[in-house]
Amino acid sequence: MGLRDASCYREVKGRPYTRKSIRVMKKAFIRGVPGPKIRIFDMGNKQKREWKVAVHLVSKDLIQVRHNQLESVRMVVFRPLNKLVGRQNFYFRVRAYPHHVLRENPLATGAGADRFQQGMRNAFGKPIGTAARLRPGKVLLSVYVDDRRHIPLIKKAFETASKKLSGNYRIEVEEGEFKV
Repeated sequence: MGLRDASCYREVKGRPYTRKSIRVMKKAFIRGVPGPKIRIFDMGNKQKREWKVAVHLVSKDLIQVRHNQLESVRMVVFRPLNKLVGRQNFYFRVRAYPHHVLRENPLATGAGADRFQQGMRNAFGKPIGTAARLRPGKVLLSVYVDDRRHIPLIKKAFETASKKLSGNYRIEVEEGEFKV
């Protein structure tokens, strides 16, 4: 079975669930949480230095973003910047980490499903992935550059990326000295 739609998980309900089993298995409710698809959070020129311009993709809504969405957004933004701007001329960071564990209580369908189905008894669900929770005003992506000529390229990459995400986002441009 494939992934369910992001619309099933984008709504924020209650507190984030992060109780994973690491060392003491008896104390954990969820065993075997799959790792997030996104592994790289910092790209480009990673040397500590000061940048003159920062461009941010900021959330407008209270929303959850799945780990596979974060990975696809990372690739969509990094590829054109790497090709057109050059790896040494920018620093790109994904600033949200998927901590929240998503669970699913799979229900069987088809002939004879009612014989072996438990229904809503013990309906805690099995872990199927993780999600990052974004509140309004939270920065999801940041790109730092020195040259103002690259801002339209970054904005275009962010617009493409925001179409792959659930929710509404805005692009903010800041100028000054940014130590990263």
